[in-house]
Amino acid sequence: MTPHYPDVQVQLSGKSGNVFNVICSVSLALRRAGRPVEADEFLLAVERCESYDAVLRLAMRTVDVH
Repeated sequence: MTPHYPDVQVQLSGKSGNVFNVICSVSLALRRAGRPVEADEFLLAVERCESYDAVLRLAMRTVDVH
């Protein structure tokens, strides 16, 4: 699956698997890449996620997660 923003990379392995860390890491990476609107859209989409797995899937659809 190719993420919407493959040029934005987020390192999640080796870090806390806490859902808030995942959300913050993706949002911050988008903002640092000059995509603040996309970061806000990601945060809005997270609110609709019903589980940790759903947040991870959203993150992987949004940015390059490794």
